[in-house]
Amino acid sequence: MIGLREGLEAALIVGIIAAFLRKNGKRLTAMWIGVVLAVILSIIVGVALDLAEQSLPQARQEGMESVIGGIAVFFVTGMIAWMNAHAHNMRQRLEAEAANALSQASAYALASMAFLAVLKEGFETSVFLLATFSVAQSAQMAVVGAVIGLLMAVIIGWGIYIGGVKINLSRFFSLTGAFLILVAAGLVISSLRTAHEAGWLNVGQQTALNLSWLVAPGTIQSALITGVLGIPADPRQIEVAGWLIYLIAVALFVYWPLSLRPGPRLSARLRITAAAALAVVALAMFLLYPEPRPAIADQATIVAVADADPQPIGTLRLDAASADSPATLEIATRDGQKKTLILRSDQRQQENYEGIEASVWTLSDASRMPDSPSSVSLDDVVALNGGRIPIGLNPQQHPGPYRADLSMNCSTRVWIADGVLLDANTSASNVLTLSGSGLQTPRTLMINDTDAPSSACHWQVDEAYRDQAVAALNLLASARDERQFWAVAVPVALAIAAILLIVSAGRILIRLCRAAKADTADSKPPCSLNADNLD
Repeated sequence: MIGLREGLEAALIVGIIAAFLRKNGKRLTAMWIGVVLAVILSIIVGVALDLAEQSLPQARQEGMESVIGGIAVFFVTGMIAWMNAHAHNMRQRLEAEAANALSQASAYALASMAFLAVLKEGFETSVFLLATFSVAQSAQMAVVGAVIGLLMAVIIGWGIYIGGVKINLSRFFSLTGAFLILVAAGLVISSLRTAHEAGWLNVGQQTALNLSWLVAPGTIQSALITGVLGIPADPRQIEVAGWLIYLIAVALFVYWPLSLRPGPRLSARLRITAAAALAVVALAMFLLYPEPRPAIADQATIVAVADADPQPIGTLRLDAASADSPATLEIATRDGQKKTLILRSDQRQQENYEGIEASVWTLSDASRMPDSPSSVSLDDVVALNGGRIPIGLNPQQHPGPYRADLSMNCSTRVWIADGVLLDANTSASNVLTLSGSGLQTPRTLMINDTDAPSSACHWQVDEAYRDQAVAALNLLASARDERQFWAVAVPVALAIAAILLIVSAGRILIRLCRAAKADTADSKPPCSLNADNLD
């Protein structure tokens, strides 16, 4: 149908021009030169777009499909509206333009006329078919259908040329226009989906309807509804909204009866009123849409690292940074220990935590272990070192006993994103410093055996809290995308629409003022956009 509709439009133009030239005894060479050049250029455009798309990475391919689909929707909408308004006098207009070209006694004028007319249709066809092929269930069948439609268009155009085919252009383009509106609405769905797959549109992605019962793969319904009309089995909320808005708006604009359409002055008033309403809605959406906040508890439970069945041993509480003070992390264990970590901005690093950009701090704190011995023998050192004599310690030269200083270096890592505590854990390293017994300089050993209580420096945030925090931040990101769309993108679009309505209303009023001036002998009424011109 797309090939037939677009091809017939080009064939009609060529057929009408050719018939007019034949009636006036003129050669068709210049016209055919323009037609052939336009067809070749249209094919080059379609092939170039397809090759450019195939050479891109997957995400950019999806993005280009969205752009091509949007252009195709724009072209087909403009073509439907124009043909619906001008199909009844298409022959007269084309014959007048051809007569004007003949009056210039220039073959180039006639060739340019045919070239530009066919190029417009050919370019629209290339973009529209390329967008349709990308969402068709079978690209091969889509190509076959397009070729059949173009051949039928050529045959009808030839019939018009020889005078054997009579067709009611107004009725034909009205009926096929309704079908193309449905096809273009399907392209709106596919463009919105590829925009999501390209990462451009992440709002309204919840499934709105389950149409799998209607468009089961391999059925005639699926070939028609999904393959031709572009309606998938799982349309999403934003896709259903786009489909309905486009379908209703374009259908009303194209097919609203002329007898019911308002006059110029009332049309201007309605446009100004609609612009004001759109501006109010845009402002309300911008100001009233709530700022999303993470839904997560204000404190996290910590558990012992080494326990096979982790049990809560305390809590963490994050106090966000302010203009006067940095963020702090308060640690409270059930055995009464309390500690506050200061999270300074100059100690912060960035890190990806399960797909979330997070700030991470690594803080170290060394303290002498309580009840540790002040001296140890060589046997004690060997036992603490896993049964081996430490490197650099000679039993003959340094037989012991040694002065001992056993300390624990507690390292705490904290992950925070959007003011939410994502995760935190600790790791302990026990350091034994030996001196005396002939040692010229102190020796330090890293040891693993320690009787430090688990709550001192062997804890981590409970896994359940971590999962909740990740889920809450992912929901927060989605909510921010939603807000960016509804509180920024949509109000901007509504504001642009309001400006266009105001401009169009102003043009109508200016034309009315100029017409009124032409009908009067004096210079009044003035062409100003005041309230009197709206009455």
